[in-house]
Amino acid sequence: MLRSNAFLSGLFMLISFSFAPSCKAQGSPLTGKPVRHEAWTNLLRKYVSPDGKVNYPGFIRDKQAVQEYLDLLGANHPDEQRWTRAEQLAYWINAYNAFTVKLIMDHYPITSIKDIKKGIPFVNSVWDLKFIPLGGQLYDLNHIEHRILREKFDEPRIHFAINCASVSCPKLANVAFEAATLDKQLEQAAREFFADPQKNKLQPNRIEISRIFLWFGGDFKKSGGDIIAYINQYSEVRISPKASISYLEYDWNLNE
Repeated sequence: MLRSNAFLSGLFMLISFSFAPSCKAQGSPLTGKPVRHEAWTNLLRKYVSPDGKVNYPGFIRDKQAVQEYLDLLGANHPDEQRWTRAEQLAYWINAYNAFTVKLIMDHYPITSIKDIKKGIPFVNSVWDLKFIPLGGQLYDLNHIEHRILREKFDEPRIHFAINCASVSCPKLANVAFEAATLDKQLEQAAREFFADPQKNKLQPNRIEISRIFLWFGGDFKKSGGDIIAYINQYSEVRISPKASISYLEYDWNLNE
């Protein structure tokens, strides 16, 4: 029994470590002042169209400005004691999006973000690459999405705000998320996602929806409702509670 408990304890520690960010230094992440994201907005306005098409060669030509913004994020890790919830959430959404763009820049030209690293999704994939230096630690995209955005903020609209550089992802907004306007921006992102027939096909008695709702269905049901009730909060089409539900194939081609 003791050996069995020791084995299980060691296995738990190994799993926990595999999901933790790598540390460059011991202790808590370095913290800084709340970040304003005008520099990211300036880049997005230049290289992302209103419908979310990304000009990656343009970002590459402007790589110094991109790096300056990433360095700003790296030098100002959120302080959970002093930053507001909106300041933290805007930071992590923008960090996820900006470092995803940087990842594509570093490997361009490619057909899909999934070409960067082969492996089992969420175990050994591009989203597990630890390449994001923030506050003295190295993060991967999975950690930011699942351990920070989903786990700490309990805000399902983040699924319409973060972009995975793919056609079927919610579009990359061409302005940065800012604390002062965050709720309005998340509301707009949700409404635009449901209004896009490439992402969701909504009819009163039948819906074909993004696989995001298959993968993360629990995030949208936490308030006690169901997927249709959630969608009806943002959709221009009023969907019957008895509507049939199917899921669209996910297009992982690059969003350019």
